[in-house]
Amino acid sequence: MIVDDEEPAHFVLLNYIEYVGKLEITARCYNAVEAINYLHQHKIDLIFLDINMPGLSGFDFLKTLTRPPAVIFTTAYSQYALESYEFGVVDYLMKPIAFPRFLKAVDRFLLLRQGNNNQTENEIAAPSTLDIKVDSEIITIKIDDIIYTQSLGNYVKLFTSERTYICSVTTSELEKRLPAEKFMRIHKSHLIALPRVEQFLNASVIIDGKELPVGITYRRNLADKIK
Repeated sequence: MIVDDEEPAHFVLLNYIEYVGKLEITARCYNAVEAINYLHQHKIDLIFLDINMPGLSGFDFLKTLTRPPAVIFTTAYSQYALESYEFGVVDYLMKPIAFPRFLKAVDRFLLLRQGNNNQTENEIAAPSTLDIKVDSEIITIKIDDIIYTQSLGNYVKLFTSERTYICSVTTSELEKRLPAEKFMRIHKSHLIALPRVEQFLNASVIIDGKELPVGITYRRNLADKIK
């Protein structure tokens, strides 16, 4: 499905999809309400979704769906990139969309779909990477490389095995995006990777050779998880 209020955007995507031949367009909508009505009666695997539309935005549209299809955002605005990944989207394409970049997004969708089909109904694929804004670009970081994070107001200092990043995200936002079975908040300023903990000292932990404080409200939960 294509959901975009601009006809030229439909034209570009239609041509790309026809050329690739891996996808079939079953619906084209020019606003979110049309798309919602269509989804009430039909099953869709993938939506190419614009963000800035009259009435309901692409974000508001997704919030109305209990179990949304896979989504690839298509937009002319880079400032929505970070927020978009909070919706678990497949990819984020900037207009004008280059054909090689379109192919990469479609391949990512097909790989994810194949992986989901290989899982049992009770299995959920755990994310292996984190897409996050550093300076003016979105970079991909392996989740297993993250050691701990430190709050810097509306930014987070993220420490990995290789280097340190200053990320445009708050600690609360990052906490929601990291797998809870691997990461835990131990202080208002720190998130840690539980497998990286070397020693728990009740009021602090040793991680990667550094001692980080553990807030009183987090100590019992941390002790349970470490056990």
